[in-house]
Amino acid sequence: MRIVVLFIFLALSTLAAAQQASLVVAVHDSARKPLAAATLTLLRSPDSVAIATQVSNSTGTVTFSGIANGHYIVQASLLGYTPRYQPVHLQDNLTIQISFGYPDQGATLDGITVMARQKLVEVQADKTIINLDAGLSNTGTTMLEALEQMPGVTVDKDGNISLKGRSQVLVLIDGKQTYLAPAALATLLQNMPAAQVSQVELMDQPPARYDAAGNAGIINIRTKKNRQQGFNGTINAAFAQGFYPKTNNSLQLNYRNGRFNYFFNYSTSANKQFTRIEALRRYYNSAGQANRLLEQPSFLRSLGTNNTLRTGLDYEASKKTSLGMVLSGTIISRNSEGGNSALWMDANRKMDSLIKTVSHAETRFRNAGLNLNMRHQLNAKSELGADVDLLLYRIGSNQAFENTRIFPGTYNEATRASIPSLLNIASARVDYSVQLKRLKLETGAKTSFVHTDNDAQYHYFDGSSWQEDLGKSNHFRYHENINALYGSAAYKKGRWNLQGGLRWEKTRYNARQLGNAAQKDSTFGRTYNNFFPSVQLGFDIDSNNSISLSSSRRIDRPAFQKLNPFLFIINKYTYQQGNPYFRPQYTWNIELEHQYKGMLITGITYSRTTDYFAQIFPIATNGIVLYTEGNLDLLETWAAAVGLNLSPAKWWSFNAQSVFTHKKMEGFVGRALRADINQLNFTWNNQFRLRKGWSGELTGVYTSRSQHDIQEVVDPAGQLSLGVAKQVLQQKGTVKLAVRDILYTQWMKGNTYFQQADEYFKLTRDTRVATISFSWRFGKAYKTARRSEGAAGEEKARVGTN
Repeated sequence: MRIVVLFIFLALSTLAAAQQASLVVAVHDSARKPLAAATLTLLRSPDSVAIATQVSNSTGTVTFSGIANGHYIVQASLLGYTPRYQPVHLQDNLTIQISFGYPDQGATLDGITVMARQKLVEVQADKTIINLDAGLSNTGTTMLEALEQMPGVTVDKDGNISLKGRSQVLVLIDGKQTYLAPAALATLLQNMPAAQVSQVELMDQPPARYDAAGNAGIINIRTKKNRQQGFNGTINAAFAQGFYPKTNNSLQLNYRNGRFNYFFNYSTSANKQFTRIEALRRYYNSAGQANRLLEQPSFLRSLGTNNTLRTGLDYEASKKTSLGMVLSGTIISRNSEGGNSALWMDANRKMDSLIKTVSHAETRFRNAGLNLNMRHQLNAKSELGADVDLLLYRIGSNQAFENTRIFPGTYNEATRASIPSLLNIASARVDYSVQLKRLKLETGAKTSFVHTDNDAQYHYFDGSSWQEDLGKSNHFRYHENINALYGSAAYKKGRWNLQGGLRWEKTRYNARQLGNAAQKDSTFGRTYNNFFPSVQLGFDIDSNNSISLSSSRRIDRPAFQKLNPFLFIINKYTYQQGNPYFRPQYTWNIELEHQYKGMLITGITYSRTTDYFAQIFPIATNGIVLYTEGNLDLLETWAAAVGLNLSPAKWWSFNAQSVFTHKKMEGFVGRALRADINQLNFTWNNQFRLRKGWSGELTGVYTSRSQHDIQEVVDPAGQLSLGVAKQVLQQKGTVKLAVRDILYTQWMKGNTYFQQADEYFKLTRDTRVATISFSWRFGKAYKTARRSEGAAGEEKARVGTN
């Protein structure tokens, strides 16, 4: 039997090898001069599924290897030229050369209609790209909801994002940091329509040109940019219905004429949402026996509106120099009201007291940004770039709490708070690159300045008038400067390629907590600098198999607000407080990865984090849980990942990724703590291309029992989503219908362990939502200029707001 199986395996292998060919494509202009940096995509005929994408080298050529026999279409595009399409019939063991005349005023092939379909997932040597428009389940969702469905990405109950089981991910938008702490970043992403975004890049081991922040890597969210000649645009409108209605709408306009390119993007959304929390806290005596219970059911209803504007222009000053300016602004308003009960019981669940809480909050988030950028080609092999960014944030929150004791007896107490936050950021960077035959060199420098001013004013009602609560009020100012230098090199010879870089960053900050009649004035500061090396070694085993080994050192700095020791009220028996002694955490990552035809990707990763960030939950004597963050000793993570990209049939594409992670955490929170856990994250996506412009999608996400903090364990959860789409209006319009979390299983529940207490929690939101959307594209279809990513870096991910 084994011999028969071996024979069949060898026969199939021989047959597969015999049915593969190579395709060499040469690109040149009307003067037959080779064109470098042209994008060539191999499309399967007749369904136009993208098989592979490459960029032409300095000789204007690319090679597609290991391609199965059959009919294909080659799509070629380059800035300033009309896209061209060429049909190809590959035969056994043949190398076919195709030359594109590629004139400036070209025409597509007569009688051929090419509808290129994007892959949902593209795997490259240094990153994984998710094309959002290729996923129907993203219809009408927010960006945070879209991230939850991406391979290896998880989002916890507080909106914290993890990548391959590791938290502290650096989130960029168009290559620039948001400078927002996790809570404020979650607010931004919860109000950002996924329809604004074209791609999301997942980078486990970012190169030296990126900020060293983010021990788990970088998630770069690329917004849509209309890159077409003449006047063009896209309109998107979506209506969703869950427990409450929601809507997402956007308009993208672009006009290019001569050397000028103008763009205008606007989006607006309204999201009515609810959050239901069930919590049961158990308190233990010195003998380890439960002696008190606190049950805290709560319900929060909120309405959030978002208006975002992004506009600017690009100007080609000469053939070698381009200039750009981008203006952006965001206004998010959110009103919420909620009710909470605090039911105290003894160990036998006999009621001791009952307190009802009514809360109301108004939050206003405003952001304005300016980017100025320049690119200059010094010669055919070198380029100089510069970016300057100015960012302003104004975040205000007005809160009111009223506690009423129902039993025994009655009493009322009321608290209100005004918590404005001001943030000003300025950053600048310069980058230089040069290509020397097989060697590419890059170097650059960056500086950033951050100023924050948070003035939290609390008042309590004494029965007749409002009085200032000086014990809770807090005025905090923070100044920070980070300077960075980097250098990197990339070398390729034969089957080997090597990339290495070194980044140096120096951080200096000082902070002041202004005193009042109840608190003393205090100041603190720190200066530190570090080197952050990164290296990647790759080897092409053959035309189908490649292997790479990479390693890097990274840093995570505490969010600004996490250093502020002021008290933030979550509910009557749960507070949050900053930690002025919070230190950075440092991580070493090493990863070994194998790719087979871009179809099967396997990898193993090890990371070691010292002084790692963790939630810490000490308890006050009156039963109040104080939530803060600090440094614990050690976090070690081992991970094994498997990714699969298949086309089982011409009408069916399948993508899946599973990540198995083992974590070990050690630290001291009142006592020595240690945690070991195995966890699994699995995502899968099925796309179906049907007849007459119809398409469908079925996706799923599952996360096993997991642990992100040493004191908190989360139970398994998942979701299933379905979508269908129909192209209309001569394929310029698309109607989509999607249902997210069909089985309503995307809850979050688990247990938190404190000193002499623990708490069970379950959190549910309005996640089962049906969405119908319509998009319409108008204008011509020619490529246009690039849009700068800007200079802003790591600081955007660290604005501390709640």
